[in-house]
Amino acid sequence: MSKNIPEGWKKVRLGKVVEINPSETLKKGTLAKKVPMEALQPFNKKIHFFNFERYKGGVKFRNGDTLVARITPSLENGKTAFVDILENEEIGFGSTEFIVLRAINEITDSQFLYYFAISPDFRDIAIKSMTGSSGRQRVQTEVVKEFEFYLPPLSEQKAIAAVLSSLDDKIDLLHRQNKTLEAMAETLFRKWFIEETKEDWEEVKLEDVVDIGIGRTPPRKEFHWFSKSPNDIKWVSVKDLGENGVFIFNTSEYLTESAINNFNIPVIPENTVLLSFKMTVGRLGITTEPMVSNEAIAHFKFKEETPFTTEYLYFFLKTFPYQELGSTSSIVTSINSKMIKELIIPIPETKIMNDFKRNTKNLFDKIKQNQQQIRILENLRDTLLPKLMSGEVRVKY
Repeated sequence: MSKNIPEGWKKVRLGKVVEINPSETLKKGTLAKKVPMEALQPFNKKIHFFNFERYKGGVKFRNGDTLVARITPSLENGKTAFVDILENEEIGFGSTEFIVLRAINEITDSQFLYYFAISPDFRDIAIKSMTGSSGRQRVQTEVVKEFEFYLPPLSEQKAIAAVLSSLDDKIDLLHRQNKTLEAMAETLFRKWFIEETKEDWEEVKLEDVVDIGIGRTPPRKEFHWFSKSPNDIKWVSVKDLGENGVFIFNTSEYLTESAINNFNIPVIPENTVLLSFKMTVGRLGITTEPMVSNEAIAHFKFKEETPFTTEYLYFFLKTFPYQELGSTSSIVTSINSKMIKELIIPIPETKIMNDFKRNTKNLFDKIKQNQQQIRILENLRDTLLPKLMSGEVRVKY
């Protein structure tokens, strides 16, 4: 055995130590919990929702199983989750675009198996095995079954999973706390500015109190304008809004400074509210540094002496009934910048606005602080994961 392989770790084929798409019985027409692909978020252990539907087909699973997306781009995006939404002996089901991994008693640990499934080695072999037409490529299950790797003893598997789970549990707690904090602030907004709105409050067009800008996209075929380097400027797209919280810290792509200058792309200041308005209407985020965006996103810069706060504008845009505006498309809900500029926004009296600012600023500061801590914990987990899985870093057990 190589000196780089820890003592006691055995070379195994995945199909010998894990049940892949295990057989379960669920009669057609049975009402059961169904997990759609959109219930999984990238590199997030939790299943975020499920639906009760009549079983017609699809993969079946139990608590403790791991679901891995087998179709592009969901697999590349990291859609993998640990099943913990079922009761004892309950069987759920999901799309045929999932691979189900189940630990084998006394050989593999179910929590360890989830972290193995998001490790770079497994993901690389799964992605390389994909076949099919462009945009509909799928993982070859047989290739996954034959994947060889070094498996720690069961006790060390449990210890590795315990370290990584403790980080994920803290991350999940902070996400849930942020949802509660945002809900508290939104409840206050709805009570004061929707339910108890005053008839004598002045109403103006949104463009009268904020400058509304729209982002741009350089030509996609000219790859040199785009970047993955954090040294370049973060370029916000719709998928970057609302995924990880109120504040935008990360983007999936960046633009070079030359792209911004060449195409006159407006730079968005820190602490600016962003709104998606094409194809996906109503996603929001607040910038944490100067950024740029694509043309499906509007940003709002306060004019001088505007009485609003960032938090007030955020909730006004979040609670606005966009469906009442109609749509510029017959296929999807979509509005245009003219519609946004002509939104009617009330101007409450100064005292109630100041009270709202005082009550919500601390909540938003805490949300931002939690998001920063989430980033630190995620970076720690992502750094430790491959080292623990390879034995480069060991855990006492």
